[in-house]
Amino acid sequence: MKAVQFTEYGGPEVLKLVDVEEPHAGPGQIRVAVRAAGVNSFDWKIRRGALAAVMPMSFPAGVGLDASGIVDEVGDGVQGTAVGEEVFGSVPINPSSTGAAAQYAVLAEWAKKPESLSFEEAAGYPMSTETARRALNVLPLETGQTLLVNGAAGGVGLSAVQFALAAEATVIGTASEGHHEYLRSLGAIPTTYGPGLVDRVRELAPSGVDVALDAVGSGILPELIELTGSADRVITTADNRAAEYGVRLTGGIGPDRAPQARTEAAALFEQGKFRLPVEETFSLENVAAAHAKSEQGHVLGKFIVTV
Repeated sequence: MKAVQFTEYGGPEVLKLVDVEEPHAGPGQIRVAVRAAGVNSFDWKIRRGALAAVMPMSFPAGVGLDASGIVDEVGDGVQGTAVGEEVFGSVPINPSSTGAAAQYAVLAEWAKKPESLSFEEAAGYPMSTETARRALNVLPLETGQTLLVNGAAGGVGLSAVQFALAAEATVIGTASEGHHEYLRSLGAIPTTYGPGLVDRVRELAPSGVDVALDAVGSGILPELIELTGSADRVITTADNRAAEYGVRLTGGIGPDRAPQARTEAAALFEQGKFRLPVEETFSLENVAAAHAKSEQGHVLGKFIVTV
């Protein structure tokens, strides 16, 4: 089968489309004929070697964690999922995975795809929704509170915004001005990045901000602490300096994981309360371009690779 791999750490240029052996579903897993694969910052951080100290890769290494597709193999012990079903989910996080950017992918976690949800949009859901739900659970966010999301237009940020709105929270989100109207259409209150953020947010939330989520790691943790009044009320999914400020950094491994977020997002989609826009699609041959654009940031929703 065709799959995107890399044989050394580096820039997008190390990504190559090659022929590899097809993977097969092991116990508790399924295999899908991939229709689309999501692009996450986690993917290019692995490719650059930024996570090599905690997650060293075995070369050649596959690319991508999130995929949508049609089930064509069901492993031992799997119940409630059958060949032919349309699903979306994540490949196992391990160095030997062939990755999601391939014609076939083995999924370790998945959810049924709503019929009216496109494969392209569904491929952007798995990691973004799990990360957002996990962060909101750990905070925790409570009904009626005011949440500030730093990086509200990206996959994790938009997921957090919509989960919070569904929980009847008030949501203020930082984003580029070109994305403000979209955030307003969801029911969030947008504001810009940069100097003066504390004053702008206080004007928007005169009663204060209860909790804050940093989804981009842009060095804004001191401002979030000032707005919430305590480092305990702030969480980040992206800033590795979090411990310096007493802020929690939540990663994708450990007891706090929230795989049920995928099913929650699918249910909210069917209620008209959840969307992750597809900013742009790329072919398997063009995954390097997708990584390059993802590294630039300022995306509304997700970049997606189609298969």
